[in-house]
Amino acid sequence: MKAGGTVFYLIVLYLLVVCAACGVGVAEMFLGALPSHYEPLRIALSCCATAGIGGCLYCLRAVYLNRCVRKSWDTDWHTWYFLRPIASFICGGASFLFLKAGLLVLESNTKENASEIGFYALAFIAGLNVDKFVAKIEGVAYAVWGIEKSRSASAATGVNDGEGSHN
Repeated sequence: MKAGGTVFYLIVLYLLVVCAACGVGVAEMFLGALPSHYEPLRIALSCCATAGIGGCLYCLRAVYLNRCVRKSWDTDWHTWYFLRPIASFICGGASFLFLKAGLLVLESNTKENASEIGFYALAFIAGLNVDKFVAKIEGVAYAVWGIEKSRSASAATGVNDGEGSHN
């Protein structure tokens, strides 16, 4: 087996383990296995884990497309496969913060407990598409506080979204 093949299988195994861990975490939180003193963090932690699942899905899709369909597997992207689920996990937490702060709105009228699923849906999308989510958050930061977008976010909203060449 080639060295590149070993890393390929390590990446796939890593993505599957992270996805499974996030899935088990979400399931455990929904089933009430979270210790009671962590209950105030349940939605935030569930958002992080849900975004982690979205990030792993995106990476697994990229593995399939680049290794199997396009036959364009590139070792320069190996680090990306390991870091992307972590970035997705963090974006899930950020999505929770921005929704909870009212800086992002899911619906015009809020119903008790109805918006919790919206938190998870947005977190999944944030994990699935990190670049667009970060660009959106930077747009909110500019609109609310006048903070300019970073160079990486500006590039992400241009012709190449930062992930388009490797999705």
